[in-house]
Amino acid sequence: MTAPLTDTALRRLPKAVLHDHLDGGLRPATVVELSAQIGHQLPTTDPDELAAWYVAAADSGDLVRYIATFEHTLAVMQTREGLLRTAEEYVLDLAADGVVYAEVRYAPELMLSGGLGLAEVVETVQEGLAAGMAKSAAAGTPVRVGTLLCGMRMFDRVREAADLAVAFRDAGVVGFDIAGAEDGFPPADHLDAFQHLRAESVPFTIHAGEAHGLPSIHQALQVCGAQRIGHGVRITEDIVDGKLGRLAGWVRDRRIALEMCPTSNLQTGAATSIAEHPITALKDLGFRVTLNTDNRLVSGTTMTREMALLVEHAGWTARDLRTVTVNALKSAFLPYDERTALIEDVVLPGYAELV
Repeated sequence: MTAPLTDTALRRLPKAVLHDHLDGGLRPATVVELSAQIGHQLPTTDPDELAAWYVAAADSGDLVRYIATFEHTLAVMQTREGLLRTAEEYVLDLAADGVVYAEVRYAPELMLSGGLGLAEVVETVQEGLAAGMAKSAAAGTPVRVGTLLCGMRMFDRVREAADLAVAFRDAGVVGFDIAGAEDGFPPADHLDAFQHLRAESVPFTIHAGEAHGLPSIHQALQVCGAQRIGHGVRITEDIVDGKLGRLAGWVRDRRIALEMCPTSNLQTGAATSIAEHPITALKDLGFRVTLNTDNRLVSGTTMTREMALLVEHAGWTARDLRTVTVNALKSAFLPYDERTALIEDVVLPGYAELV
């Protein structure tokens, strides 16, 4: 008999997360403390109440309202001190949750009101992440974190963000993304940025198939050339009675990773329940699905919690959890030999007793 998948057992399992926003994963107590220092008014100054407020405010069924909750986290991420602290704590929190590899994403253009320039923001975040990785390694819980720089798709600085990704690709930045309101802001609006990234051999993912349907996924892949899809839950609209349409077949057969975030998708209305979330059906159909948190503070979640929800409500086994973890590492924006080493030396041994 295999050991039961208790929260303690799940927390010990090695995890990989590809879709997690830096500004959506701050500690509530840190938001309270840093807000007090800069005079920013919060809905409440009690950390537990603030955590609950975030989840309630984001639980609207609407992506735009979900995004609006970031006002308070971004307010404390405008200075060198705020960025260093939040980046370091980000890594430490992942390590405590059993994460061994993560890709953190954020938009530098949203962190300029304190006087920092775009490059200074990136340099500062990388310094904070490095401090967190050093402390985690010293504590015996090493975690590697790569950075995805985001351009905000509804604004006009996406090409600048892409240029930053090129400039910092040998300094901790492993890829690129566009984020923000999806409906009405198609990825092809920023085709020049994606063409530049492809010319410079910088990989990128694109938020698609969450607030907007199949056309956004098609455009992200076939027009812009994305290597992964952020969310992608609405690919199910191209699957009828288990038969895959041309786009769904393209995604599955070419092993394009879907960065799925169950709790977040419930909050934005992209899914109706954990039990019926498309991640399970897509997994069973052979898609390269990955499990992610999206925004840990805003969604009140962790990788351990996301795993526990799928175990409890969708019947997932340790083998399923291992599959999505290996999937994530196979599609990570890391060199092949480094991905393989993480899978063979860390992930597979970590699941050996349960699978």
